[in-house]
Amino acid sequence: MLFEVWAPHARDRVTLELNGSRHALARDAERDGWWTGVVPAADGDRYGFALDGGPVLPDPRARRLPDGPEGPAAVVDHAAYAWRHEAPRLRLRGAVLYELHVGTYTPQGTLDAAAERLGELAGLGVTHVELMPLCPFPGVRGWGYDGVAPWAVHEPYGGPEALKRFVDTAHGLGLGVVLDVVHNHLGPSGNHLPVFGPYFTDTHHTPWGAAVNLDAPGSDEVRAYFLGSALAWLRDYRIDGLRLDAVHALADTRALHFLEELSEAVDELAKEQGRQHFLIAESDLCDPRTTTPRTLGGLGVHAQWNDDFHHALHTALTGESQGYYADFARAPMAALAKTLTHVFFHDGTYSAFRGRHHGRPVDRGRTPAHRFLAYAQTHDQIGNRALGDRLSASLSPGLLACAAALVLTGPSVPMLFMGEEWGATTPWQYFTDHTDPELAEAVRKGRRREFAAHGWAEDEVPDPQDPATRDRSVLDRSERERNPHRRLLAWYRELIALRRTLPDLTDPDLAGVKVAFDEEARWLVFRRGDLRVAVNLGRETAAIPLGSHGRDRVLAAWERVTAPGADGVLRLPGESAVVLADG
Repeated sequence: MLFEVWAPHARDRVTLELNGSRHALARDAERDGWWTGVVPAADGDRYGFALDGGPVLPDPRARRLPDGPEGPAAVVDHAAYAWRHEAPRLRLRGAVLYELHVGTYTPQGTLDAAAERLGELAGLGVTHVELMPLCPFPGVRGWGYDGVAPWAVHEPYGGPEALKRFVDTAHGLGLGVVLDVVHNHLGPSGNHLPVFGPYFTDTHHTPWGAAVNLDAPGSDEVRAYFLGSALAWLRDYRIDGLRLDAVHALADTRALHFLEELSEAVDELAKEQGRQHFLIAESDLCDPRTTTPRTLGGLGVHAQWNDDFHHALHTALTGESQGYYADFARAPMAALAKTLTHVFFHDGTYSAFRGRHHGRPVDRGRTPAHRFLAYAQTHDQIGNRALGDRLSASLSPGLLACAAALVLTGPSVPMLFMGEEWGATTPWQYFTDHTDPELAEAVRKGRRREFAAHGWAEDEVPDPQDPATRDRSVLDRSERERNPHRRLLAWYRELIALRRTLPDLTDPDLAGVKVAFDEEARWLVFRRGDLRVAVNLGRETAAIPLGSHGRDRVLAAWERVTAPGADGVLRLPGESAVVLADG
């Protein structure tokens, strides 16, 4: 078997330790900084590399870390798995995504346990499961954004074989799988990459410290490292798409941006395999160039999260106005209308939160709606609150139903956060399992200090290191059998079924979306083709002038409602939603 490692920081020698025996590697004459050697090995064999007589460290490209980031790597034979199902050919247009955290989706917190529940999601009608990061991190519990080995699968979740079983099961049910990957930083604990080479640079700084080296000396190999990791998920595990974490933190001044290079590589792999691979970016730049095709001068990412829609919807539902919600809270119904029709609220407008103008307009004439994802809740927007409280903690079932209607019938690709579909009351809190005592205490104090500045008492903020914080965040599926949860779950199923059967709801024409609203009365209605969707966020019945002259019929309604009569006025009960069709 060929063992190789990029270790330009090695001065004289690199040694492979395999199952307790040592083998000297040779410099690669054709690739600067690479060391190679051929040694017999089999699936499961443990190995690591030592530079210049130093400690044995796991392979930076380890496919498996059975003992965690501080232990040796293990050989993985990807060809040994016998795949049972072909990947379904699913496009973003028409997709409904479901964000899922493996560690809290079930009490067991494993990929195999989550796979046993995939039938529920197929029955709900979603098309893709979006897994939060799976890369290894110290300890057992965590969100996954402090991973340190971007080629491997967290062993407590089940390791590489369990991920293959999960994807295989999903494909057998007709579900696609999207994986959240982190290229903008690695975790602080268990990260040995700086020993091997210039994986990080002080040229740029991020909220997590030194930036990943995408444009400084040595960056060719660093870029190849992350590109190779991304392609490995798609190729070796048959993942259908990748969600790219916080791409605005990818500091890259090169003419060919890392995202453009990645999108081209993913498109080439999809063409080679005859599959439907795609990339979804998380970005707060409000820059349409992220999803503009490469042929038109963009970066070519296939879609991106739209936090502006979330913020507008959140302020309209809750009335919250702190932090970044302030820009949207001045006129939340108007903000919601703008994000439904123009995607970004900040499209060159002044942002008081940032103290400057922000964003750029989306060209609605040439940009399809499925370039953007819409959602009422995500792991970030719940978990980064002090108590990890969901919308269900403060909103009525009717308002939750309105949020579902706006997300699931709107122009963008809908995404749900696990448990949202039945109004789960379990919180989703920030939890960690740092094995470094100093880091654990720093995270604990930092979390409490952050929210103390917003008026929270320290003892009210959950301790991230307490195992009970994770346990509180595990879904309680028994809720689904009780009202109002059961009723809300049926509403989600009904709306998703409409989206899958009515072409108007997956029409990519952004310019065709028409919206009317009343800021004071708190109602909003939008048209998509022959369909109209109306929501009343107020408590009293709203008289909404549709001018339909008695031609509408009700397709779905949260509360009992009659189609408009000859006067063309829809009388919609408070905290309710309805989907209407012409004729």
